[in-house]
Amino acid sequence: MSWRGIDFDWSKVRAFLVAAEEGSFSAAARALGIAQPTLGRQIEALEQELKVTLFERDGRGITLTPSGLELLAHARKMGDAAGAFSLAAHGQSSAIEGRVSIAAAEMFAATELPPIITELRRSEPKLEIELVVSNRASDLHRREADIALRFFRPTEPDLYARKLMDVQAQLYASDAYLTQFNPPLTLDNINRAEFISLDSENVVMHGLNAHGMNLTEANFPLQVDSYVVMWNLMKSGAGVCIMDTSVGDREPGVRRVLPDFPSLNFSMWLVAHRELKTNRRVRRVFDYLVEKLAG
Repeated sequence: MSWRGIDFDWSKVRAFLVAAEEGSFSAAARALGIAQPTLGRQIEALEQELKVTLFERDGRGITLTPSGLELLAHARKMGDAAGAFSLAAHGQSSAIEGRVSIAAAEMFAATELPPIITELRRSEPKLEIELVVSNRASDLHRREADIALRFFRPTEPDLYARKLMDVQAQLYASDAYLTQFNPPLTLDNINRAEFISLDSENVVMHGLNAHGMNLTEANFPLQVDSYVVMWNLMKSGAGVCIMDTSVGDREPGVRRVLPDFPSLNFSMWLVAHRELKTNRRVRRVFDYLVEKLAG
């Protein structure tokens, strides 16, 4: 390899990569924790060093040029390699101290994890826990989290996964909402109800119709991107929503819409990098979550 032929540094390539992934300089600067002018200067310096234009800039944002698109694939490989380098370095730490980030869906993070994390911190006071709360799957390869709780089985071969439990979900509504229906809602007439949905692609509607319902888009006048907001809307009497039975069955003033309706079943998985199996602090958190949640 000709080492003298490498005339750029990783920090500038990282600035380019994050700007391309985030779609704007301002979002990239926030993601990296630096000032936007600093990020802009790094990208301009990279363009000058490579003698290419990476982005077209206009009043609406940034767009990758053909050269930028071509180099983006290589930048992603560099980002993955940098992440692997960081993982290997972190794996050398033997002390159970430092930061571990856990990614979890909003409702689970709000209802199930607080007592578990509180107890963990009491037993391991030098651990720092960061909760990455998101209803989308965090990208462990890009170090968005060290550990992730997912409601689907991961397929990536380089991730270590452990099934924790089977989760059941049901349709719930407030007592006040259900009392307005006479006759009561049944599987045959459930299309009289209004639903609160988390998705914009009618996945919930199609899934419920596959279980014998006859719903249309008109049954979904409310759409949100937050489980907590969805749940509070349901409790206020706005309509019907799907929720884990572990949450729904213990909520006062709320009941199952169709008590005899079969539960919607899915599984919960705990996921981490295979490399992180050698990192004591991450392994400690991983094993603790398994202990508290498995089964």
